Amino acid sequence: MTDTMTFHKLIVLYMLSRVDFPLTRAQIGDFLTEREYTQFLALQQAIGELTEAGLVEVQPARNRTHLTITAEGRQTLGFFINQLNYSAREDVDQYLRDNNFKLRNEVSVWSDYTRNTSGEYEAHLVAKDRGSTLVDLTLCVPLEETASSICENWQLKNQEIYQYLVSELF
Repeated sequence: MTDTMTFHKLIVLYMLSRVDFPLTRAQIGDFLTEREYTQFLALQQAIGELTEAGLVEVQPARNRTHLTITAEGRQTLGFFINQLNYSAREDVDQYLRDNNFKLRNEVSVWSDYTRNTSGEYEAHLVAKDRGSTLVDLTLCVPLEETASSICENWQLKNQEIYQYLVSELF
């Protein structure tokens, strides 16, 4: 393939089409840079162009950006899939098979905080599994540092907290 930017875009679309959950920029970047398909800045440009074209949807979440393929992205990939060589597709498929659980886990738990109109901070905590929301919790705290700490701890302790809530409420 002569146009490397087209290759980058197709591989991003292909990766997103092969999973039933969002991937982060970092997850896609790790795959592409580990296999030396591209450098970080070229990937960011490719994702930006895919987003502008409406082929990829971007959802910011605190310190991550979740990416999903749109219907238009799937259709476009269908038109151009033959331009993505078999070995690149097999690399993606193998990577996703080897890392499916880890990748899914990384995007199924997220947290963020914002300042509300009364000047306090709301820490929003979410845990999902296969598209179903397990926990969607908002905690209001007076300090930004506390909200930030809650978000960081949610990433580390969400399973324990979920189990505790279930055991206490049932």
